[in-house]
Amino acid sequence: MADINIGKAPPNSAILPFYATGAIAFWLLCLLLLLGADSFTAHYFNPHLLAIVHTAALGWGTMIIFGAAHQLLPVVCERDLFSPAMASLCWYTLTAGVALLVVSFWNFQPGWLMISGGVLVVLSAGAYFINAVFTSRICIHYSVARLFIVTSAAWLLFTVIVGLLLAIHLSHPFFNKNHLDILKLHAHAGLAGWFLQLITGISSKLVPMFLLGKSAKEKLLYYACILQNAGLLLFLGDGYFWGINGFHVLLYAVIAAAGIVCWLLYLYDTFRHRIRKKTDVQMKHTFVSFLLLVIAVLFIPLLLFAGNYQWTILYGTLLFMGWITGIILGKTFKTLPFIVWNGHYKTLSGKVKVPLPKHLYNEGWVSWQFRLFIAAILLLAAGIIAGEAVIIRIAGIAWLSVASLYLLNVMKTLLHKTKTL
Repeated sequence: MADINIGKAPPNSAILPFYATGAIAFWLLCLLLLLGADSFTAHYFNPHLLAIVHTAALGWGTMIIFGAAHQLLPVVCERDLFSPAMASLCWYTLTAGVALLVVSFWNFQPGWLMISGGVLVVLSAGAYFINAVFTSRICIHYSVARLFIVTSAAWLLFTVIVGLLLAIHLSHPFFNKNHLDILKLHAHAGLAGWFLQLITGISSKLVPMFLLGKSAKEKLLYYACILQNAGLLLFLGDGYFWGINGFHVLLYAVIAAAGIVCWLLYLYDTFRHRIRKKTDVQMKHTFVSFLLLVIAVLFIPLLLFAGNYQWTILYGTLLFMGWITGIILGKTFKTLPFIVWNGHYKTLSGKVKVPLPKHLYNEGWVSWQFRLFIAAILLLAAGIIAGEAVIIRIAGIAWLSVASLYLLNVMKTLLHKTKTL
């Protein structure tokens, strides 16, 4: 990461709270998964599963990604973050909003509590969108990563606004469309608009950096952006105005999947031309997460034509607990130690002997985290397919072990004290 202009990075006070809160939310997510194991064997629209999904999407995935994205925006644009204060506002509103939403979903209490949580999440997404747009507007060099970051921010804002409208609809019905159909559109706007495009953009910057590799096929990323957005827009428009049709959805899924293939081909070309030949555990986490994304996409025909809720739940599990969680578990210990190290040793480096970023966390714990992650996702998938809550509870214990190792390692990094060797 030597080519990062760390002098233009936002202050750690605007970034580190996202990592700390995200780690705690991940632990709570795994605890809810264990307590709500039965919800994975029922219809996907049930209170406990709604609470688990929103903890995963907002408290865990979005929280950590906000931290990474606020750090990366100045790197991509080579400009200071537009507003570090607005980044802090994102953390306050997202944290409070997620807490209100999860409590109201778990107890299924539609009304002011759920709506207030939705409003706070919308404010957080709005603040992030403003930061992304205004920081990228003064970008020195155009970058496809910048394009993905801005489009994903727009999709996030759209997704949470629809989510807020759904929360209002639960207590004050006003939609003349099927609630579950709109829920599906809301979920995929978040998955394919926010998460997929943001991860595509960030990984196109970070994976080459960590592998010391470079691809000359940047056009693949532009194709990825066009196809991912085209597939999603067609799905949302057709689904809202004419209803969700299985064959149409399959066509739109193929278009979006072609965008995913273009992105993965770009990363594969980077991998082939890498200088760093040794693949560490963090990158293995990333590669496994991409594999789980591909498997989830291949399940789409089953969702459309099998008519069994278990495939829908498995699809969401592979995306949230497999793909999104896998990539975060790996990337955290590529980015967080550097951010913390920079705060402690930027002015000391070259003057005295100081620890390296990798010395700020426990590498052995990351290796065990990876092994337990593989076991946890396999057990959870098996439990969902078999419809056995007992297997899901065993998976929940494995997930709690993963989350505990991750939380301890994150806190070890965050609580590091300046020292010289």
